[in-house]
Amino acid sequence: MSSEARIASMSDKRKFVLFALMAVGQFMALLDTQIVAASISDVQAGLAAAPDESSWIQTAYLMAEIVMIPLSGWLSRAFSTRWLFTVSAASFTLASIACGCAWNIQSMIVARAIQGFVGGAMIPTVFATGYALFTGKKRALIPAILGVLSSLAPTIGPTLGGWITDELSWHWLFFVNIVPGLVITLTIPFFEAIDEPDLSLLRRFDFIGLVLLAVSLASLEYVLEEGYRWNWLDDETIRNLTWTAIITGGLFIWRTLVHPSPIVDLRALKNRTFAVASLFIFITGFGLFGGVFVLPLFLARVAGYDARQIGEAVFVAGLSQVLIAPLVARLMQVIDARIMITVGFTAFAYGLWMNTGITSQWQGGEFFWPQIVRGFALLLCIVPATNMALGAVPPEQLKMSSALFNTMRNLGGAIGIACINTWLNDRTNLHWHRLTEHLTTGDLRVQTWLHNVNLNLSGSKVDPGLIDHRALALLAGKVRAEAVTMAFADVFYLMAALFLGALIFVPLLQRPKPVTAAAKEAAH
Repeated sequence: MSSEARIASMSDKRKFVLFALMAVGQFMALLDTQIVAASISDVQAGLAAAPDESSWIQTAYLMAEIVMIPLSGWLSRAFSTRWLFTVSAASFTLASIACGCAWNIQSMIVARAIQGFVGGAMIPTVFATGYALFTGKKRALIPAILGVLSSLAPTIGPTLGGWITDELSWHWLFFVNIVPGLVITLTIPFFEAIDEPDLSLLRRFDFIGLVLLAVSLASLEYVLEEGYRWNWLDDETIRNLTWTAIITGGLFIWRTLVHPSPIVDLRALKNRTFAVASLFIFITGFGLFGGVFVLPLFLARVAGYDARQIGEAVFVAGLSQVLIAPLVARLMQVIDARIMITVGFTAFAYGLWMNTGITSQWQGGEFFWPQIVRGFALLLCIVPATNMALGAVPPEQLKMSSALFNTMRNLGGAIGIACINTWLNDRTNLHWHRLTEHLTTGDLRVQTWLHNVNLNLSGSKVDPGLIDHRALALLAGKVRAEAVTMAFADVFYLMAALFLGALIFVPLLQRPKPVTAAAKEAAH
């Protein structure tokens, strides 16, 4: 029986259960990109690691994940979707146990790298499976559901991680994957195969292409994650890895275009709609991961929030996405996807612009409506871009194209976080220098402020001989907080400009086929 016949013979209930199980696996993999973010200091203390070593807990996962995502399309063709997903879920569960049982920072880094690598296979596989299982109106739900999961997982990751660490311990950041991982591992093999393995691909496996891909993407991820800490190309390691990423990346592109069985099919980018939709998901990844990164950073640095308070403040973005998902799925069937993308990117830019009036007195409440707007807008960006990209390629290219499409989103997120870190650092220094130029001891306003602070400190337990120094330190801290706040405002401006600027590419998108027509064509 052919794959198409087996899929057609499956009941809708079995299809939805299979899809739901795979979606949980994708959610686990995406959640673990950020679940450690709010608890790094706890893990660092538990493993007696140095601060510069603890950053690798995140970096190792991201580096390994971004290598696997584009490779997953080839692996699912070679070994079948069912067995690739099963092995990935089982390996992810074992790697999670290893992370929770890590005895030092070295063992943690190795376990996190394995966890990221095997987990990366579950992310794009779900997209291809959803498009293979469903047709018509049901297919329109796939990008909406997966769009919610793709944006919700990194949004609630720090919140959930902080809560787990507070209530249990940091070990449970990883042990929470055991039960869902076992359920997926023990149930997926009993579902009908949605495709057949093609073991002949193993004889044509492009090992050189794999090495080039791994070295290029891992080097690029490291540069993007660590570059701002070491002043980018001023650091020899960053400089060397940048050249490594460029050279091996160029060789990989050449190798992919000439090899008869490439591990990543870049030729899908010849399809204009797929290429432009991939650009849109790249920018959406920039906004998604950048937004998840920048708001908690402000609340921690300026507002002084702890992990739980930050989680409560940013939760509304995820909630708004869940609420709008059914509406977006419905709109996909009646509105031109190009109009939806235009509205989505414009609304997301407006949500960012709403934050440009930020002050150092802002708390979580002032971010409520901007987050609601961005949460609603995000699915209007993700869903039509996904539908146009994967709907524009023939069924036989769906797996490879899905892997490439998801890689673009993750690359957008990595580059977005790197840009935000760089912008914050540079703009903070700029505003600091501008503010201090106008603050001199001869300035009447400065003298008045210091005098009032001195009077307040005189009534406290501060050593009288240190009052002047303490007052100056408080002034420096206040100036620093204002400089940082102004830098965050600049970041919101720049991100809003990026989303508005992306709209110039909308005319390049071809008018998408109706979902029902595309489904009929795919069936034949």
